[in-house]
Amino acid sequence: METIPSLGSWALRDLSCVWHPFTQAKTASPPIPIVKSKGAYLYSESGEAYLDAIASWWVNLHGHAHPYIAEKIAEQARDLEHVLFTGFTHPQAIVLAERLLFMLPRGYSRVFYSDNGSTAVEVALKMAFQAKGNGKKLLSFQEAYHGDTFGAMAAAGKTHYNRPFWPYLFQVHSIPPPLSGKEAESWKAFEATMGAGEIAAFIFEPLIQGAGGMRLHCGKTLARMIEVCQAQGIITIADEVMTGFGRTGPLFACNQLDATPDLLCLSKGITGGFLPLGATATKEFIFNAFLSSDVTRAFLHGHSYTANPLACAAANASLELLLQPTCTAARIMIESEHRQFQRQWKKHPKLIRCDVLGTILVIEYKTDGASYYHPLKQRLVDFFREQGILIRPLGNVLYLLPPYCITREELQKIYSTIAITLEAWS
Repeated sequence: METIPSLGSWALRDLSCVWHPFTQAKTASPPIPIVKSKGAYLYSESGEAYLDAIASWWVNLHGHAHPYIAEKIAEQARDLEHVLFTGFTHPQAIVLAERLLFMLPRGYSRVFYSDNGSTAVEVALKMAFQAKGNGKKLLSFQEAYHGDTFGAMAAAGKTHYNRPFWPYLFQVHSIPPPLSGKEAESWKAFEATMGAGEIAAFIFEPLIQGAGGMRLHCGKTLARMIEVCQAQGIITIADEVMTGFGRTGPLFACNQLDATPDLLCLSKGITGGFLPLGATATKEFIFNAFLSSDVTRAFLHGHSYTANPLACAAANASLELLLQPTCTAARIMIESEHRQFQRQWKKHPKLIRCDVLGTILVIEYKTDGASYYHPLKQRLVDFFREQGILIRPLGNVLYLLPPYCITREELQKIYSTIAITLEAWS
């Protein structure tokens, strides 16, 4: 009689049964089985330690397996692990919404829960289009990334991430983002698009595009765009899935703008990296657009794990840690160390740029062409892995986005490894 495979014997050894994301299985090296984590480190099945320089796809805030978050999840699991979120509610979801609305820029009044960054964006898009009800188009920046579901893919415009699906995506207006030194070009394209009168909503990643190459934006120009849109009744959507919860310095990137978007999307770091959760914050006028005696005008959208109590408990625990003075000091330290590295290396002849935004450090290598598929990516991954460091470059763009528990000594180890690529590599 066959028995179910045990975790200790089969699951971590026969790796061929799992289809991994963003991976060309024909050419990729076998994945490394990770069995344990603590603080800024991940530990493999064979005992190697990997310093996590990117917070494991940008989700981990306070360190892996943080005991406080783990305990709060365990406490909640003993009381309530799940309840459908239509017709019912629960304390963890209410408290989390209250805390998010308190922490976010002023003007938001409601929180709609989903289960990841893509769905948080999908929620915002559907809210915007249903509230407008006029069949107009979406405006976004070129080389954006808003997720991998169909609406989120379409919102980014045509990019290398979604090429196989171009025939199936709804059409958007894509304009150049307001990069430093190219604000005038972006503004000109923006004005031309506004003049056409075809826009229902404007979606953007505030201050920095993530998967599109970690490109920094001019905050003043972006704020002007938001204000113009709002004056014309165009709904504005901030995708803070990556930038939220202190990554850019303040708790949210939109705290640095002189305008408040109408919708704001959150995920990734919201639970400190423990469990999937998405949230979309809205202003009251959007909520009111759905109020009617006609049920078909309600927002008929939801997920099986909407506002899951365990995920909300993890998020509440993570927010408590985030608001502690020690966490604020840690983020300040990380930015200070990044800026010291920037001052030392930004003019290096092998670099196109060296940017810092809060806890994010970005360096772009000079290469023969620049793309997500540039072979330098794999060379960097392999070299850093040999040094016990986990990174995931975007082609010729290397970035650091560490958990806040990382130490100065651990950052210096990463910087020293980068220095080798600049000084010793041919």
